[in-house]
Amino acid sequence: MSKFTFKILWLENNVAIAIDHVVNTSFSPLTSYFFWPRNDAWEQLKVELESKPWISKHDKIDLLNQATEIINFWQETGKDKSLIHAQEKFPNCTFAGSNY
Repeated sequence: MSKFTFKILWLENNVAIAIDHVVNTSFSPLTSYFFWPRNDAWEQLKVELESKPWISKHDKIDLLNQATEIINFWQETGKDKSLIHAQEKFPNCTFAGSNY
């Protein structure tokens, strides 16, 4: 099981990304939600992860790469794709939001 999981709010005009720390079968919030394109969610996530020295450099890079994939997918197709399509693309993430 992964040590981290993404929580995503899939909205018509924004996508919001948060990360939970997975401990056994429990989820503990690691970050708050960061919104794209309202703010630079990727940069905010990077700063938040860098403030946590107990997370390995490899995990930080992996998490930022996954965040990039999510943001890029929303940017490229999110406005034309429903929440269901996003769930199919990223099955290991937890989604909430509008299904427009």
